[in-house]
Amino acid sequence: MNKNAVLAIAGLMTFSLHVSADDLATQGKQVFTQEAQPSCTICHTLADAGSAGAVGPNLDDLKPTEEQVRMAVTQGVGVMPAFEESLSEEQIKAVAHYVSSVTGGK
Repeated sequence: MNKNAVLAIAGLMTFSLHVSADDLATQGKQVFTQEAQPSCTICHTLADAGSAGAVGPNLDDLKPTEEQVRMAVTQGVGVMPAFEESLSEEQIKAVAHYVSSVTGGK
């Protein structure tokens, strides 16, 4: 395989990863704003979601990592309930990716 073919394949693979990450973030925003019950927006401030909750931490300031969000959503933290029974693994992964990516917490 020539060098140009290898570069083209690598470029397509990178593009497909970005599309998947964008899709995951879009799904995560949907979970954050609508699918989780109660909605994450009720308690958390997150500029990208247009939410200004005051019960939980301001996620823009906290800048949690994907793993921190996943653990908090799965197990609950303080007064925040665990969502592992009400959200699928895919929804939890998506919302964790979304929050960490829009806050810069990666």
